[in-house]
Amino acid sequence: MNTSTPALLSVRGLGMRFGGLQAVADLDLDVHAGEILGVIGPNGAGKSTTFNMIAGALPPSTGEVVFDGRSMAGVPTHGFAPRGIVRTFQHNKAFDSLSVRENVMVGMHTRMPATLWQVLAGTTAARAAEDQAQRRADELVAFVGLGEWRDAEVATLSFGQGRLLEIARGLAAQPRLMLFDEPAAGLTPAECERLGGIIRGIAAQGIAVLLIEHDMRFLMALADRVVVLNFGRKIAEGTPESVQADRAVVAAYLGDVGGLAHA
Repeated sequence: MNTSTPALLSVRGLGMRFGGLQAVADLDLDVHAGEILGVIGPNGAGKSTTFNMIAGALPPSTGEVVFDGRSMAGVPTHGFAPRGIVRTFQHNKAFDSLSVRENVMVGMHTRMPATLWQVLAGTTAARAAEDQAQRRADELVAFVGLGEWRDAEVATLSFGQGRLLEIARGLAAQPRLMLFDEPAAGLTPAECERLGGIIRGIAAQGIAVLLIEHDMRFLMALADRVVVLNFGRKIAEGTPESVQADRAVVAAYLGDVGGLAHA
């Protein structure tokens, strides 16, 4: 991670109002290439709304999201992945009738060089592109630890394995920024440990990572920096150690000094 270079993602003055409710207000944050940024806060703090604005699922009421120096204002949701922003979901969304490898190949559609006509015609270029996609899919499946299940139907995977498949599908789109929405939810401690290693491996490739998470042990051990929200506003930002020592954060988040570090 190199924080001396311009941030890959910059959020400035971001706000969201739902009728009379100000869900997020005047939020600034940056994420650099190769950095893992965690966003935490109590229920109703505005985490999910912030996440959805950055992911393009919600147009902000105020402010803007800037990615690689370009505003994302007006870009439709389906235009985020081709620009390099990919999100995962709390609930696995794979195609159950396809194999693990085929699901990952579906995630490559934004990067496939062959045209629809070439695919339908079965041209040499289309066959070569498909072979290349299959090799890349196998690499990604192995990276997340599902190599021996690459030919298995997704319906046969456990919930934790399905979560890993979601990550492989996201990587198939060649992201520069990955957004993780509660990635540890529903996982066993062993699965969380494996997931943390995978996310570190993603960041080591120079991919920026932003995640919201309720599992404090998981997030604090993983993030380079942490942003804390409360009632839609940023109340702290810094290293996991500095955030855990911030009395305002502890009071807002748990209501008792010292509790955050042991949550």
